[in-house]
Amino acid sequence: MADVLDILELGRPGTPEVTKESIMGTGSQKPKPKYKPKNEVLRKPEGMARELFNLLVNDSKDAAPLFPTDTGKGYKQTKAQLGVRKVRPWKWMPFTNPARKDGAIFHHWRRAADEGKEYPFAKFNKQVHVCSYTDQEYNLLQLDNWTRQETDHLFDLCRQFDLRFTVIQDRWDSVRYSKRSIEELKERYYDICNILNKARHSTGPEPKNIAYDADNEKRRKEQLKRLFERTSEQVEEEANLLQELRKIEARKKDRERKTQDLQKLITAADSGGSVTGTAADHSPSTHRGTPPDKKQQIRKKNTPFVTPKAKLELLVLDQFSLSTTCIKLIFFLSMVIVKFDGD
Repeated sequence: MADVLDILELGRPGTPEVTKESIMGTGSQKPKPKYKPKNEVLRKPEGMARELFNLLVNDSKDAAPLFPTDTGKGYKQTKAQLGVRKVRPWKWMPFTNPARKDGAIFHHWRRAADEGKEYPFAKFNKQVHVCSYTDQEYNLLQLDNWTRQETDHLFDLCRQFDLRFTVIQDRWDSVRYSKRSIEELKERYYDICNILNKARHSTGPEPKNIAYDADNEKRRKEQLKRLFERTSEQVEEEANLLQELRKIEARKKDRERKTQDLQKLITAADSGGSVTGTAADHSPSTHRGTPPDKKQQIRKKNTPFVTPKAKLELLVLDQFSLSTTCIKLIFFLSMVIVKFDGD
């Protein structure tokens, strides 16, 4: 076949060259594909957070879910949209703050369309209502330890500092007037407010009084100060006392429980004895109309006869009476022990 191909000048398929490697089978061969197990477990890369790895990889090896986003709009615009509308003019104009009483004039930049409008931050100026009184009403407010000048000075400070009594007590003029505590200032102010509300009330429901107890407030602050100034030894001693109190309460509950158990046993014993006596009274042998036993016919009229059943009932009654006596004695001894233990 090779000769025919040579005559016809046709190319013949090239035969592989015989070499030592081809004979021995050690030549270049295609690498065998590596075996990959189907259930291969993906390991978390070093340095990656476990929560992030769980979001990217799951048990079924599905691709991480991607939320479709439109990147054509938003902050990634390639070209600014200019000339859409006319630019609004701004002016340098004066303004006044209604919260100030001195009439100070300030200047700032503002849109021309907002000229003449009220200062926008004036709505945040919240003022506290402070009572006021006249000369005639002050006749109802007189006290021996408060003068008119001290009362006027207190109300002036209340209006100036919006009832912040800590600041009021700090700014109190102790040179002209006697020194006052925060509780005394609060008590004087709230008493005046209650008296004025009651005097000015004409119709409708009565106004609610402002309750303020100065003595209780002083005691509360004093207790809080003592609690804050405790040493570590006092704190530890208090913890030990609380622990001992819990133990005493636990022992008390245990004694009460044992007492209730003994009381139940006594009640059950008493009720059992009464039930047994009732059963003996209602036995078939004592009912009228029942046929007498043959042995009862043989016995003499005046001879008492006790059946085995009656003997058993008497024995049970004796046992119940004995057990009741023992239980009562145990209960009495336990109460004596509890009393001595408590003492």
